[in-house]
Amino acid sequence: MSRNAEDLARTIRARAGEAPVRLGLILGSGLGHLAGAVDGTAIPYDDLPGFPHAGVSGHNPQLVIGDLEGVRVAVFGGRSHYYESGRADAMRLPLEALRELGAESLLLTNAAGSLRPDIPPGALMLLSDHINFSGLNPLIGEPSDARFVPMTDAHDPEIRAGLRAAAAAEGLELAEGVYAWYSGPSFETPAEIRAIRTLGADTVGMSTVPEVILARFLGLRVAAISTITNMAAGLSDESISHEHTKQMAPLGAAKLDRILRRYLRSLT
Repeated sequence: MSRNAEDLARTIRARAGEAPVRLGLILGSGLGHLAGAVDGTAIPYDDLPGFPHAGVSGHNPQLVIGDLEGVRVAVFGGRSHYYESGRADAMRLPLEALRELGAESLLLTNAAGSLRPDIPPGALMLLSDHINFSGLNPLIGEPSDARFVPMTDAHDPEIRAGLRAAAAAEGLELAEGVYAWYSGPSFETPAEIRAIRTLGADTVGMSTVPEVILARFLGLRVAAISTITNMAAGLSDESISHEHTKQMAPLGAAKLDRILRRYLRSLT
């Protein structure tokens, strides 16, 4: 672990207490309100040296440490995307700090476009796997042999089973499928959507995959859920925009909140 991560962890503990964090949660576009449910301490990213600036509207750039359904969590109210800085490893230091705080697992959420008519806007999809369509990798330049991270079970089967059980207990549908990472910030063309659908993708988005790779590199167990905000380019007549994404994300957010809370209660 880097010295910067150790220093960050000390800074965070000084503000939020010494109790170890059990789980990290990164919130996607339009999902930042979930951080407000945590009984704890909010620390602006600007107060955490080396934290990336989360410069996307619809994100609330602060780290919230505290209890949610009896579990000590660290909630990131936004992420830094590759398209903001040109760095696929932009979330490495925050995730190193999360690991230093004691976390064993990471839950990721994102807003995504659907390639399947049976996963419409407002639905949720649990990631069973992903396609790194961008070809970028946050471990490029890492000098140690730890960079050769196996990704066969990158999306942890046990956590996924727990999330499916939580959805079933809440009487909510939780589709499962493959997420494709496209670098952004421009949206995909209809031809690109046809290409990744042929490759086996079920949803598409501009985040999450770098964080999955980094988390596995750091030894964290990972799972991720997409909130579907639109049908991908060429699959409907709706106009795709970031504003549309922010408007549609709350449709799935209430269901996601219920699933995450139920899952956390199962851990206590």
